[in-house]
Amino acid sequence: MDTKAFKRSLHHSDNYHRKGFGHGEEVMGVMNTEYQSHLIQEIRQNNYRLERGDVTILLAEAFGFCWGVERAVAMAYETRQHFPGDRLWITNEIIHNPSVNQRLREMEVNFIDVVNGEKDFSGVAKGDVVILPAFGASVEEMQLLNDRGCTIVDTTCPWVSKVWNSVEKHKKKEHTSIIHGKYNHEETIATSSFAGTYLIVLNMAEAQKVCDYILHGGDRQEFLDYFANAHSVGFDPDEDLVRLGVANQTTMLKSETEMIGKLFEKTLLQKYGPTELNNHFMSFNTICDATQERQDAMFDLVKEDLSLMVVIGGFNSSNTTHLQEIAVEHGIPSVHIDSGDRIGPGNRVHHKPLGKDLELLEPWLPAGKITVGVTSGASTPDKAVEDVMKKILAIKEAEPVLEVAG
Repeated sequence: MDTKAFKRSLHHSDNYHRKGFGHGEEVMGVMNTEYQSHLIQEIRQNNYRLERGDVTILLAEAFGFCWGVERAVAMAYETRQHFPGDRLWITNEIIHNPSVNQRLREMEVNFIDVVNGEKDFSGVAKGDVVILPAFGASVEEMQLLNDRGCTIVDTTCPWVSKVWNSVEKHKKKEHTSIIHGKYNHEETIATSSFAGTYLIVLNMAEAQKVCDYILHGGDRQEFLDYFANAHSVGFDPDEDLVRLGVANQTTMLKSETEMIGKLFEKTLLQKYGPTELNNHFMSFNTICDATQERQDAMFDLVKEDLSLMVVIGGFNSSNTTHLQEIAVEHGIPSVHIDSGDRIGPGNRVHHKPLGKDLELLEPWLPAGKITVGVTSGASTPDKAVEDVMKKILAIKEAEPVLEVAG
């Protein structure tokens, strides 16, 4: 399928919208009321620091809603306002934040059900309005909705669209796209649908496995079994690892994406030599600015003397999980929660340790003076961060004062 031609055709359709509907000012007023925080503004103005009693909170200098997320949520709000009597759908969560998605449900926006691992579009009818989320939708989903005669509102982040353009360039040059990402993440599913031949690698270890095969060969079937579900149909490692382009899921760790790109460049340089490298390797900068800024701010924050780190964001949010990884790698006790509702009653928290299921931690705030680092993923509203900080302060204020015998 010529995905570029399909996109061009779709963008010229009267049923396709990727800009607002003229209600921007009104919608932003509503969103500011629902999601912004006066306390956060005060902390920003105080050099990202809050001191109350025994608690010092250090807030990352870049956190929370990014431009692409804010744009997507605003477009969803505008869509509901512009089509007040129509049936509205979202092909997935608009962003990976439970409170925002719940708010849209309250606005009578339907979410496509997933049945046996597949999205069920059977309830979507001609004339329905369907919103594509910030991390995009696959070509197949867009084609289905277009053929069904739906009105499509596309909130895909431009940074994600930039990655799609990159893999289309790989395809045009007959290069295999090496995609750094999670094969079952919605964004990577969408990106791979725009690629020709592709292989998805999760981390440096998997990238090294691919590079070893490029240089030394190996058991073809074992390779395919290892990367099952993470490659294009008919992928052949003996034929399809000759010319490569590198792209990424925009929410992956910037440093790891860069290392993976350099590893493949070095491998192909070793195999084909410097004069032939440009015929075998393509690379574009597809790292999202917002993701990079939040990761850089986290690296600054972990340099502080912290008692613990609190990371706030959806449990299925890739960029939030990577923020937690940074804390873990620096040996800082970390708590990942999706909202303040996970805290309490008392000094307890239900949190998600890295790579594990939810666990109860009690007590979770140490006694005495503490310094808490706080950050949040790009899909987390300021109000959610404020709620968590207020609960931390309340727990410490209720802490019994130990009398010193004299």
